[in-house]
Amino acid sequence: MSEERHDYPIRAIPATLVSIQDDFWQPRIETAVDVTIPYNFQKCEETGRIDNFDKAAGVMPGAHEGRFYNDSDVFKVIEGGAYALQLRPDPELEAYIDGLIEKIAASQEDDGYLYTARTIDPANVPEGCGPDRWSNLCVNHELYNVGHMYESAVAYFEATGKSRYLDVALKNANLIDSVFGTDKVRAVPGHQEIEIGLIRLFRLTGDGKYLRLAKFFLNERGHANRRELCGAYCQDHLPVTEQDEVMGHAVRAGYMYSAMTDVAALNDDPAYSRAVLVLWDNVVGKKLALTGGIGARHEGEAFGNNYELPNLTAYNETCAAQANIYWNHRLFLLTGHGKYIDILERTLYNGFLAGVGLDGKSFFYVNPLSSDGQYRFNRDDNMTRQPWFNTSCCPTNIARLLPALSQYIYARRDRAIFVNLFIASEARILLDGNDIALRQESDYPWDSRIRIYVEPAQATNFALKLRLPGFARQRPLLSDLYRYLEDDAGQIGLTVDGRAVEADFADGYITITRLWDSPTVVELDLPLRIRRVLAHPAVDELRDKVALERGPIVYAVEAADNRHDVLELGLGDSSALTTKHQSELLGGITSIHGMGIDGAGNPAEFIAIPYYAWGHRGAGKMNVWLRRQQT
Repeated sequence: MSEERHDYPIRAIPATLVSIQDDFWQPRIETAVDVTIPYNFQKCEETGRIDNFDKAAGVMPGAHEGRFYNDSDVFKVIEGGAYALQLRPDPELEAYIDGLIEKIAASQEDDGYLYTARTIDPANVPEGCGPDRWSNLCVNHELYNVGHMYESAVAYFEATGKSRYLDVALKNANLIDSVFGTDKVRAVPGHQEIEIGLIRLFRLTGDGKYLRLAKFFLNERGHANRRELCGAYCQDHLPVTEQDEVMGHAVRAGYMYSAMTDVAALNDDPAYSRAVLVLWDNVVGKKLALTGGIGARHEGEAFGNNYELPNLTAYNETCAAQANIYWNHRLFLLTGHGKYIDILERTLYNGFLAGVGLDGKSFFYVNPLSSDGQYRFNRDDNMTRQPWFNTSCCPTNIARLLPALSQYIYARRDRAIFVNLFIASEARILLDGNDIALRQESDYPWDSRIRIYVEPAQATNFALKLRLPGFARQRPLLSDLYRYLEDDAGQIGLTVDGRAVEADFADGYITITRLWDSPTVVELDLPLRIRRVLAHPAVDELRDKVALERGPIVYAVEAADNRHDVLELGLGDSSALTTKHQSELLGGITSIHGMGIDGAGNPAEFIAIPYYAWGHRGAGKMNVWLRRQQT
């Protein structure tokens, strides 16, 4: 069977068929569209990223500005702009992007090559680029940049129907396909991304050469075919299907695992399927921060050893959280198991969302689980949120995920509809020719009740699958890395048209299978209790410590709310904890209040806020993992 005939067994409901009307997410999406995307374009202009294309086209004098991977930032913000255009028409934004596309097209060399760092002055390229094309791929991001261009070009074509940008991308991809292969140049990119982009080109065009080229770049890793390996830092130390421990640069790894999952589905490749599942087990069992962040070490922005999960020095790059979201969504589409959406949700609400300020134009590159208020973990400054970075991959990545959030809420397979995220929204889903309208109402993550209105165009049998998050099943994760101190997860409520019903539960989903012959209301009530979280005893830094969660939200204590030193705060196992919703604080949050113990052993009142909301009130101390006082 040819590779073109395979696909994921589960299909996400595309963003164009889903609209969000959610008090938590809608303001953030609007801020991303109205502030984050224009702001990122502005910073790309101010920092010479856009001028580099004019210089490469010969219409502006001067040397290349910035890092050799800066082209990718422009591509990513265009991708975000494309998703914004899918949400609502914006002639001004579309005209601006069309102008950028003309600059990009003009910078492309005649044979399709596109890399401004070399084209501007081939005799004087920035350090790290290598003297000739493809001569330093372990370092120079030459293929990484255009991978982002492919993703961006596909998104813009799907949003507007315009092919100008897509033609640039295809011309470049065709060049690279003519250069690399088992009987051509045998090399791999040091920073993975082109693989994902090539697969998006394949999905759009149906041309199998793009899928084959993506798999070539993956298959070559770990094989020294007339080249020197890039090493474990680039996941180029073993063949990808033999790798069983995640290591190296966390963003590179997350992008590679995403592409491997694509290949597993599109080529129906059991070796790739086994590999990504084994790697996921290693992440979730030994290398995942409570916030869903990955990449423990500053050195190399990399994974650490098994159970190496620091607090103050944790790296947990925002881009890595985003890659983790991409990967886990693909694993769900491959397997249909809700545990992958559990990780996606944990990462989305915590490790990713912390990376962008409520204003939409201040950012964290790194997301530790503790802060002393002085430690310089941000790449370019101190503990405050930053307006930009010399390496600004995180702000530009944020610009492309938030406008596309609606594609993660629903999915379908055969005669089943999955409700994955509890976000107030409307969707239209075509199931075997029957148009089914879904409307979801909720005030999640603050409120426990989710209502889903199901209205089929005509009577039909199908299964409605509602994800039951791990926190409702006494499992923070489907591993032993973390556990809840309390034994009781609380009660789960489920009704159909107001009547309690029995439903099947498997693979993380409650399944209601019935004839849907009229408008129906399904109500799911989740236990949103405050939970104390403990870590596996092998995690040295978390031994004798406790963290707080409520629903999908991880909590932190911050100096702005507390009189006592939050780094010294202890919490007793039986101390009473209460919640308070504060609609005017930090965009509207539910805070946790209780009595802890200060560093001298005295009672200390404390307030905990959602981890994602910390860092908005100046530099100061913050802590997720508190000293555990066993009683």
